[in-house]
Amino acid sequence: MMTSHAGKVALITGGSSGIGLALAKAWVKAGGRAALIARTEKTLNEAVALLGGEAHAAAFSLDVTKLDALQTLPKQVIEKFGAIDLLCNNAGLNHRGAVLDRSPAELVEVITANLLAPMILSRAAAPLMKEGSAIVNVASLAGMVPVHHEAAYSASKAGLRAFTRVLADELKPKIRVGSVCPGPVDTNFFGDIERVPNLVFSQPMSSAEEVAEAVLAVAAGKHEEIALPWFSGKLASVGYLSPTLLRLLRPAMDRKGAKAKAAYRKAKGV
Repeated sequence: MMTSHAGKVALITGGSSGIGLALAKAWVKAGGRAALIARTEKTLNEAVALLGGEAHAAAFSLDVTKLDALQTLPKQVIEKFGAIDLLCNNAGLNHRGAVLDRSPAELVEVITANLLAPMILSRAAAPLMKEGSAIVNVASLAGMVPVHHEAAYSASKAGLRAFTRVLADELKPKIRVGSVCPGPVDTNFFGDIERVPNLVFSQPMSSAEEVAEAVLAVAAGKHEEIALPWFSGKLASVGYLSPTLLRLLRPAMDRKGAKAKAAYRKAKGV
């Protein structure tokens, strides 16, 4: 049975597509209202319309790398809807490739979007959130075990997991804080598929809806962290604890991932 979120408000970054939009749909379907944050006003407005209009959702056009703007965002959401019951830091960015192939500005942008933005927004929102509310950060399996050619992304997600754990201790019992760590998700986040490491595709693909369901489970206090898929999370933990074993397994995983990536590209026509 779906939990009722009647009268409750979710602030969702990256809310106009993918995981963020799937979460907003589930939240609104359960009676809640959603404040959607993304850069592009057009896609935000389309998402609001899809959710049933302004009675159910509101668009806040904002680039999360603009950290100053994040500090005033929670107050704007509360002025609109009266509360924030769930903050989901979901917006993410990845510039794939070897570190020496990316500019310093690109590396900084990844860290800013994926780590600093959730930190600043959580800091701004937490004092305004009432008892029983929740903050859920969307991290990644790449934050559990680093991924080749995704150094800044892996670092940002590892940092986000660490921040989440400390924040959970600091805000309990008033606010529940947790994280969701998906592997590959069938959304447009991949960008140029050719640049995605084969290792990523070696793991089963999750849907945006599955990740959204995990966010809601963490928000409800059922788990402190959920890795998706379950076995991939266990494999990532083993790989982190034993880098030697990971190096031995990687050639086979890369081959498996290359086949899966080719099949995905064929299915998607990309």
